[in-house]
Amino acid sequence: MRHDTDNSRPARRAPANPTRPAAAALHALLLTLACLASACDGADPEQPYRQYLWRLQNTLGVEAPARETVRAPRPPRSGALRLALASSNLGALDFLALSGCAVQVNIGRRNSSLGRLAHESQRLLLDLEYLRLAPACVDKLRAAGSDELAAKLEEAWARKRAQLPAQIFNATLGGDEYRALWLAARPPGDYPAQGDGRAGAALAAIDALARRWLGGDYRADNFEFEIFLGEVAGGGAGALLRDLLAQQAWLARADAAVQARMRKGPLCAPGIRHRAADILPNVVRRFFIEGIQPRAARMGSRTYQLLPPLQALEQRLDAVLPPQYRQWMAQRDALLETALAAPRAHVEQLQAIVAPCGEHALRG
Repeated sequence: MRHDTDNSRPARRAPANPTRPAAAALHALLLTLACLASACDGADPEQPYRQYLWRLQNTLGVEAPARETVRAPRPPRSGALRLALASSNLGALDFLALSGCAVQVNIGRRNSSLGRLAHESQRLLLDLEYLRLAPACVDKLRAAGSDELAAKLEEAWARKRAQLPAQIFNATLGGDEYRALWLAARPPGDYPAQGDGRAGAALAAIDALARRWLGGDYRADNFEFEIFLGEVAGGGAGALLRDLLAQQAWLARADAAVQARMRKGPLCAPGIRHRAADILPNVVRRFFIEGIQPRAARMGSRTYQLLPPLQALEQRLDAVLPPQYRQWMAQRDALLETALAAPRAHVEQLQAIVAPCGEHALRG
């Protein structure tokens, strides 16, 4: 770290004070520790890549091309993804005739001013409650001879049942929380640590709930479901994707440097061994294997915590995914596949350049 100083004026002499040297030394120590801590905490998460590329260029005697960063597409706005659903055919008189049925309270909440403005997750929970309660009311109405009203209620139930995949999409993949998951709102390098699996567990739990609901079990814990959505929103997948793409861009420059040196000829040939052949393994071990690969492994682990349960839910709701979501999903998956493969691809480049020298120490 460079500290700029101003030497244009002489420093003032401080009054004699036996405590000041110790205090100044302590202050300097605290500043040093703070700087070290901020470096360890990812104050400049791209420094390991910058340092590795500089060392690699110096060792190979080549210059890497300028960095070309691929930016992740922003997820579609939840309002643009919302699937329109037909409303119930039960009128006010029908509602009054449902007196004595538990589903009457559900319909009343849905038709209230608060119900009409409810968040998509609450609409889903109201639908699940309706699907759970309506069959008992249908049986009660038929037993009382109210066949016409029973048929209307049964028709509304069938419509809600058919709309359930779309309603689940609106509340999950098409909702604000899932969009927040993919927004890169955090600073570079700042997303939940490897051990924080809450978002991945929440995604898996929501997929399990969707499987159960679509299978006809409409029980739901309202509070639990909202907690899951909140944990999904804080998962930091957007920040993770951004950092993976930044890593890919740096390693692409490193790949280009290796390829440029290989075009000049092999590092080793019969009777020839360039000095770079002896320096390169140490540079790779210290600045790539020890400096970059651990973080690459953590990012890969985080991705595999988040992606499989998310893709399971996307596959479960495949029939109702809108085109705009499908397009973004395809772009996201293609970027992730390439970015996750970048460290392995760079290892292959390194193995190729040292192969003529009989080196087998470059592994990753």
